[in-house]
Amino acid sequence: MRRISLLSILAVLLVGPLIALSIAQNIGASDDEEAIKNLMAEMTNGFNNHDAKAATRMYAPDGDFVSVRGEAANGATDVEAKLAAILATRARNASLKTLKMKIRFVRPDVALVHVTNELGGLVNANGQTLPAHQELSLRVLSKESDGAWRLIAFQNTLVAPFDGSTPPK
Repeated sequence: MRRISLLSILAVLLVGPLIALSIAQNIGASDDEEAIKNLMAEMTNGFNNHDAKAATRMYAPDGDFVSVRGEAANGATDVEAKLAAILATRARNASLKTLKMKIRFVRPDVALVHVTNELGGLVNANGQTLPAHQELSLRVLSKESDGAWRLIAFQNTLVAPFDGSTPPK
């Protein structure tokens, strides 16, 4: 009898934290996932409307941004200014189309979002329209105490270079 009680206690001590962790990771996950999807759509719509303010309003005050060309900005104000400059020049006729999105919660309040977009309508320095291409971005989001998700980091990468070569496998 005593042996069964000790085994029961040991099982609870070992399995209990795993169950609690599993429950904690799923709390609000579907609502949070929907909120993040809406935020990603809002970013895309802001870009497509060439509205830097709308496309960056979800950045944390100290959020980081790195463009596909390696242009970096730190802080929501700087990110908005950087995107406004891009939208006024090489992306003045550009539009994004989201092809794929994968959301992974690393903690209940931190999510990694991989977004694959097709970007068309970019122009080079001579004003020539470049071919449409795919870009993969990694977006790191953090849930604030008020329940709002904020973008704390954004990094964009070409899926395949413009020259038609394929990325390494």
